[in-house]
Parts: sequence; C-alpha cells; structure tokens
Amino acid sequence: MSILGAAAVPHPPIILPEIGRGEESKISATTAAYEEVARRIVELDPETIVITSPHSIMYADYFHISPGEGAAGTMAQFRAPQVAIAVNYDVEFVQKLTSSAMAEGVAAGTLGERNPSLDHGTMIPLRFLQKAGLDFERVKFMRIGLSGLSAADHYKFGQILAHVSDEIGRKVFFLASGDLAHKLKADGPYGFVKEAPIFDEQVMNNLGGADFFSLLTMDDKICSRAAECGLRSFWIMAGALDKLAVEAERLSYEGTFGVGYGIVYFNVGAEDDSRNFGTQLAQYKLDEAAKRKAGEDAFVKLARYSLETFVKTHKPAVLPDHLPEELMNRRAGAFVSLHKDGNLRGCIGTIMATQDNLAEEIIQNAISACSRDPRFDPVKIEELDDIEYSVDVLGEPERVFTLQDLDARRYGVIVENDGRRGLLLPDLEGVDTPEEQIAIAKRKAGIRPEEKVALFRFEVVRHH
Repeated sequence: MSILGAAAVPHPPIILPEIGRGEESKISATTAAYEEVARRIVELDPETIVITSPHSIMYADYFHISPGEGAAGTMAQFRAPQVAIAVNYDVEFVQKLTSSAMAEGVAAGTLGERNPSLDHGTMIPLRFLQKAGLDFERVKFMRIGLSGLSAADHYKFGQILAHVSDEIGRKVFFLASGDLAHKLKADGPYGFVKEAPIFDEQVMNNLGGADFFSLLTMDDKICSRAAECGLRSFWIMAGALDKLAVEAERLSYEGTFGVGYGIVYFNVGAEDDSRNFGTQLAQYKLDEAAKRKAGEDAFVKLARYSLETFVKTHKPAVLPDHLPEELMNRRAGAFVSLHKDGNLRGCIGTIMATQDNLAEEIIQNAISACSRDPRFDPVKIEELDDIEYSVDVLGEPERVFTLQDLDARRYGVIVENDGRRGLLLPDLEGVDTPEEQIAIAKRKAGIRPEEKVALFRFEVVRHH
C-alpha cells in the first residue's frame, strides 16, 4: 500500500499573512488545521505529494498533468510576489500515470500546457508545507487539473493513480485542493443562494464520515447552484483511496468570507473490499437509468427511441405505431434537451412546427440535439445509458412590450432584431429573471446588449 494518507484542503489566498494583512485572523481555525495537516505530512515522510487543483489547467474531457522537470510560482497576482515556491515533478510517476490512464480508457496526460506556473490552488498548500519544513529538494510533486468528466471518471482516474503508485513503489500523500460553496453570504463576493450552505453541510458530512458514495452521488443542481470549487478534486482523492479502510478527521470548517473552507484528514488503514465505491457507483447509475426509463412518458420515450436509433444506425427512426393522438394529430414547435451527469449535452428545437405532426417534430429534433448542436460532439453509443431527456412542446408565441409581461419561470422568450432571432426556454436552472432571459437570448442571436429587440413570450409543456 503506497498511499500514506490524504487530505481535503482549501486554497484561500487571504489565509497567508502576506496577503491577508490581518484578515487571516478571521479564519484562524482553518489556519490551525492547515498547519496540523502540513505537520502530519512532513512526519509521514512521503516521496511524492500529489496535488489536484481546480485552478490548474482544466479541460472538458481530459485530465491535464503538469509536464516537465518542475515548476515555480509566486503570489504576485495577490500582491505578494515575495511568496515564491519551486517544486520538482516526479517525471517517472507522471509518465507511468499517463500511459496507464490512456490504456484504461481515461483521457489524461501532459498535452495542452498553457501556463506552467504554479496556480494558487497549488501554491497555498505548498506554502503551508514549506513553513512546516518539508524538504522540497528531496520530495517530488505531481500537479493534476480537474475535468468536466463524470464523477465515475474522476474516481477511476484516482484508482489508476493509486495502482501506478503501487507498481512503482512510490510512497504518496494525496492533497485534494478545493474550496467549497462560493455563495454563502449576501455580502460575500458571490452573493447568497440557499443551496450553498446545504452543499457545504453535505460535503463536510460526506468527507467527515468517509462516505464517498454519497460524495459521488450528490445532487447536481445543488452543486451547480452553490458555485462549488473542489468537488471534483475530492472525487479523484476518493478514487485514490478505493478499497482502503480510512479514518476521517474533520479538522475545521469556516465560511467567514462567504466561501466555504473545509479541512478533512484521512488516515489510511488496511485493504477493505467493501469500500469499492466505483463499482457501487456503476450499479447505482444503472439502477437510476432503469428508473428513468420506466417513468418516461410517450414524448420522452419517442425522443429516446429516435436518438438511440440514430446513434446506433446513423439512420432516422421509423415512426412507431400506436402513438398518442396528440403526437399524431397536433403540429407544434418542440425542443429536445439532453443532459448527462447534470450537464447540458445538447439542445435543439423548432419555434414553429416544421413537420407534419408533433411526433415527427420530436424525432427530427432529437436527432439534431445529439448530432448537430455546435456546442458539443455527437453523442456516442457508450453514453446512451447516461443521457437524460426532456421534451418541451411550445405554445404559440405572443408579442409583448414590457418586462412586466414576462416571467422567467412561466414563459420562454424570443427576441428579434433585423432578421436575427434568439430563443430561451422557461424555468432554466440559474436563469431567474426576465432580464437574464433576454440577455442570454440576445447573445444566442448575436444581438448586442444595447440593441433594441421585439419581444415575444411563449408557454411550454415540459415532459421529463
């Protein structure tokens, strides 16, 4: 067993006296816990310290591992250039991890480097290690960025990392750098949403209880609304501790400045096959997919049938028999939206009817959503079980003239200017006001913010 221990830590620049200039005293519990973690790491005497950071390079579908012999950084962007640190990278570990991850079907490696300088998500834990007396000449590091991939992918990447450390006999400590929610206070830098304290409580309970299954299956909407930072970092750490008995110590939690800072330390014990959370997560996802399919109405079943047929055969689906009368006898515009792991995976629709009936409208728009949305790559066969569908059937657009005629929850909005037209559906996550609706619809249409537009509203019937 080569993983000596792990810790989830935050990275607030204000915690450093050179930056806080006295304000760091307001998060003294976080400082004390950080110092304790750093002391323990030095005592464990690792050969390599792995740091996952949300502020390293992040790609949607790739884990970036910092390349080269080493790197350096300062806190100059926070007006403290005197805080400077240089590290040596574990080149052998990086090379082996890259080849092993790719062999296991996880996209990871050293390609795509944009800025080799150490980011503050890495610098803060390094600074505490520096003060604790860690020998930076002897101990090597690995810096890993996060990705837009799923919880399962992050966990699997952590598993691969642990396997590689075993293969090469490296004694490793894992530091998962990441703040919690960023919207804890109305007077904080990011404002307040009710999901933020819920998110922090759940994460601290999950980490503090070493309940990695609950950590991997947290509600996507709560996570998104809370503007979290470190969850993916914690997912990789959990994977690195796969099938290991761990004792979690919750050392501190503070939200003084409107951002959650939590520190949890993990003592690693013997092997424990019951803590196979990657396997448990895979079964959970299969069960959830089966429940979703069982609960889908005829509209969503048709969208799924169309999409899956097209992805598997590259041909449009034939209209099935025995569809409800509304699908066969009504003409209307419709949007098909796809989500995967809580993130949008495609959305294409029609404002007005373009087909002979609503069934054909849904069939065609499902094909477009999975293959012609310019924001995304086409959906692949291996993704089909993970796709969640919604079908919005649009009512007739109605001309309106004031913001008072709009309601972001009830009405979608259409904006028009000189042949350019943009549409936004109603009741979307994170879009709470008509002003936000109009601004987004303008951007989609290529209309500048200051340009005047004709406004239309419409209602939808949403099928999940």
